[in-house]
Amino acid sequence: MSEVVNLTEAAALQIKDMMKEHDETDAMLRVSVKGGGCSGLSYGMGFEHEIQEGDEVLEQFGLKLVVSKEDAPILNGTNIDYKQSMMGGGFTIDNPNAIASCGCGSSFVTATNKGTPENC
Repeated sequence: MSEVVNLTEAAALQIKDMMKEHDETDAMLRVSVKGGGCSGLSYGMGFEHEIQEGDEVLEQFGLKLVVSKEDAPILNGTNIDYKQSMMGGGFTIDNPNAIASCGCGSSFVTATNKGTPENC
């Protein structure tokens, strides 16, 4: 059965390294959706220290992830990976619910949620 959000091992290792670098080893990773971006919705990832009412808590590769009940349907089945190349590294997000996305890859829209597009 698929989690709301699935991390690859590479993404989990990169996030753990970032947590160590920023002295956040006791934090969780919050994955979220907010209005904005070229298409209308944008992804958010940040360190979290408190679980809110209605949050879903997942654990993958020894890392705790938090997703709000409002964001869970939009993120359901999303895969987060970390890719390293000669030009540097970055996270990639593959959301099966996104029906359109911006060229930047971090802004999207779903069939049921159009968000609030902004000028790029």
